[in-house]
Amino acid sequence: MTTDTSHGRAMTETAEQRALADAVRGLVARELAGARAGDPSLWRRLCAEIGVAGLAVPERFGGAGAGAVEVHAVQFELGRVLACTPMLGSAVLATQALLASQDEAACARLLPALAAGTGVAALAWTTAAGHWDPAAVACRAAPAPGGDWSIDGEAHYVLDADAATVLLVPAMMAGEVGLFEVHPGLPEVTVSRGVTMDETRRLAGVRLERARGRRIGGRCELARVRDLGCIALAAEQAGAAARALELTVEYTRTRVQFGRPIGSFQALAHRMADLHVLVTSAASLARAAAQAAARGEPGLGLRAAAAKAYCSEALQQVAGEMLQLHGAIAMTWEHDAHLYFKRAHGAAMLLGPPAEHVARIAAAVIDG
Repeated sequence: MTTDTSHGRAMTETAEQRALADAVRGLVARELAGARAGDPSLWRRLCAEIGVAGLAVPERFGGAGAGAVEVHAVQFELGRVLACTPMLGSAVLATQALLASQDEAACARLLPALAAGTGVAALAWTTAAGHWDPAAVACRAAPAPGGDWSIDGEAHYVLDADAATVLLVPAMMAGEVGLFEVHPGLPEVTVSRGVTMDETRRLAGVRLERARGRRIGGRCELARVRDLGCIALAAEQAGAAARALELTVEYTRTRVQFGRPIGSFQALAHRMADLHVLVTSAASLARAAAQAAARGEPGLGLRAAAAKAYCSEALQQVAGEMLQLHGAIAMTWEHDAHLYFKRAHGAAMLLGPPAEHVARIAAAVIDG
């Protein structure tokens, strides 16, 4: 076991987990030498050469049989470069929804392609309010002739829906939430790419009008799906915060004012130190939540809420300081500072804003 704080990863890792993170970082560095983080070839190589899409998929379904800690390692590295990949939407949210269904036939039919990265699944879940509430879904389902189901509704903020080969739709039916498989190419399905502040994140609206769907499993349990999604997103946020701080420190070492690097001024040095503590704490909290999920420890919901709330606030603060300390250059399209700032605020709202997760923790403390 080793401890490394050199890149914002203030955490203990096994040799295998470190090798996974280093492999992702190396591939991303090579791939992005001539392309942006949203280039589709990046995702293809991550899946073909490292197998990132199948990390949390059991081996019997074509995956690696790993877990939340390995997903954390990948998400941290992808967050550093603001990679636009289906990792969070397909390999985490949709994959975990399938696994939670405990429908062996559906998992055997759908997961191998998702694990290989040749297929992309989108989980069409939340309403326009964007709460990602396990008990409140955007769609409803009713029995249709032939044993299928008819699904109506409009889901918002759906990750990677425009690239999906399959839609997984939680829908209310007979007083409970069920999960349904819907083909995105049906004429009754409309996928509308959203205009987002964060250009490095693909979100879409999915409208279904009597779309035929296939039932997957029994009652759809979305609470664990949300928690694992929050933990993976927290890792991404921690990685983005670490890189934003690195870029800012590098700039303050080279930007000269009054005949000396601005980083040598005590006031700025103190600010950098405070940000380092913030970034390291965020990385540690995200890692601890992933470890708890991997070990099946109780209280996963509270750990996920804490990681999501803290890492959201940490990235927003670091990105804000990045803009201010870079000065005028940070306001140009040529510099990446605005991308980190936009990712910070977009990610904070994804899977529920920080205030909602803090409220979950507060309610548990009061009731407990």
